Amino acid sequence: MRVGLFGGSFNPVHEGHIQLAHRALRQLALDQVWFLVSPGNPLKPVAGMAPLPERLAGVRARLHGLRNRKLLATDIESRLGTRYTVDTLRRLKRLFPHVRFVWLMGADGLAQMGRWRRWWDIVNMVPLAILPRPGYNPAALQGRIARRLARWR
Repeated sequence: MRVGLFGGSFNPVHEGHIQLAHRALRQLALDQVWFLVSPGNPLKPVAGMAPLPERLAGVRARLHGLRNRKLLATDIESRLGTRYTVDTLRRLKRLFPHVRFVWLMGADGLAQMGRWRRWWDIVNMVPLAILPRPGYNPAALQGRIARRLARWR
């Protein structure tokens, strides 16, 4: 089973998130996409962030309206007690040893991935699928992380 992991605050979820998930399902032949609704992004301010239950409910409502059983919303990071992607991935790989995970993100995420805790460990744990996001693509492709990963593009 191949699962795309799409982490984010989803404050709020919007059409761009949905389009990215559909594109990933199709282009990467994924069995599912899990929207990992973050309990709190260490790189984002708390001010203006809706509470986790409200953001999770928003994603679930949006996905329910699509009637696509391949798109799932979860607060698993909150339940696992993980705050950083690297820790979440380690736990998920242990919990689901037969699932092949792919980390999904928009180009804006790649542009700032160098600020993530142990980003290199993430790259070594799971394949990354960077999907285009208008306004961010050139900066992301010319950024430090993209240059370091260029041979695997």
